[in-house]
Amino acid sequence: MIIYHGSTMVIEKPDIKHSKKNLDFGIGFYTTTFPEQAERWAARKGMRLSKPAIVNEYELDELTGFHVKEFTDTDIEWLQYVVDCRNGKDIYKQYDTVIGNVANDDVYKCVNMYMDGLWDVEKTLSEIRFFKKNDQIAFLTQKVIDATVKFKEAYEVKA
Repeated sequence: MIIYHGSTMVIEKPDIKHSKKNLDFGIGFYTTTFPEQAERWAARKGMRLSKPAIVNEYELDELTGFHVKEFTDTDIEWLQYVVDCRNGKDIYKQYDTVIGNVANDDVYKCVNMYMDGLWDVEKTLSEIRFFKKNDQIAFLTQKVIDATVKFKEAYEVKA
């Protein structure tokens, strides 16, 4: 499977030590199967930092033998996991990789409404269902990155 990571640099050897805290699925190296999504991430980072927008492309080998959590829907389990990770809980440490929908843009706003106590679970999930779904694959341990993620190429996109 081909996966993509948006950045401001070529990343031939991904790692988790450069991750931000309090992300959707915990501290890790985030990728997507949608090149357009990685291009948007790269463009956003590039504009913010006044650097080139670079998309890194990788080949993902089988995740057999690793502890993988896959959210197949944007449901209450997904929502609570995202909220817990964004609130700094380290529940992600039980997994090598987490796969599921990304909470960006409008979805992010919905999750924030829930986190701020303005919406309940039902309202939040009903609103999220209207938005286009994009995926993310978060690699949460270096061992899974080293064993399964192989750099292919990188290309620059216009911000």
